[in-house]
Amino acid sequence: MKQLHRKDLFGWSEFNQERNLDFHSVLWVREQGNVLIDPLALSDHDLEHLQALGGANIIVITNSDHCRDAENIAAQTGAKIVGPVGEQATFPIVCYCWLADNEEIVPGLIAYQLEGSKTPGELALVLENSTLITGDLIRSHLTGELCLLPNAKLTDLALAQKSAARLANLSAIDTVLTGDGWPVFKQGSAALKRLLET
Repeated sequence: MKQLHRKDLFGWSEFNQERNLDFHSVLWVREQGNVLIDPLALSDHDLEHLQALGGANIIVITNSDHCRDAENIAAQTGAKIVGPVGEQATFPIVCYCWLADNEEIVPGLIAYQLEGSKTPGELALVLENSTLITGDLIRSHLTGELCLLPNAKLTDLALAQKSAARLANLSAIDTVLTGDGWPVFKQGSAALKRLLET
């Protein structure tokens, strides 16, 4: 794992040859229990690093295509898995509880339900008002620029654009940590607004 733009945030990645981009996972280290988001499989080194940082208390899954290695990591750490309520009926793994729109998962971490993406209840997460963490709908194929999933994968382009606009209206967003592709570490709100223009 590598430290990100804050001392309490770490990430690890895996390159996907089929899509020619990186998949990412996030760890938020907090005294009340660490939060993992969309966790990929951990190397032995990264598992030791996670344990040294306090393990994991909660695993947040943003959408059913991002379950990744959550069950295995939960078994190793005792973390509780939480997922999007909009996908409860078809979610592929068991969750401790289900997250609704505008729900505070833990203090400082808010879930936003997105519409029009490839899964019906995908979530984006906002950490302490300034860091947006996305799953599939919003990604980055070019450094510093954000984009939506390809139209062919969206269930409704207009709703997807409306969801992106809702996030772009969060003017305090500085960083966007994408589940797929490049992160945007500075001026994330401006990058979200440029996304809407394209």
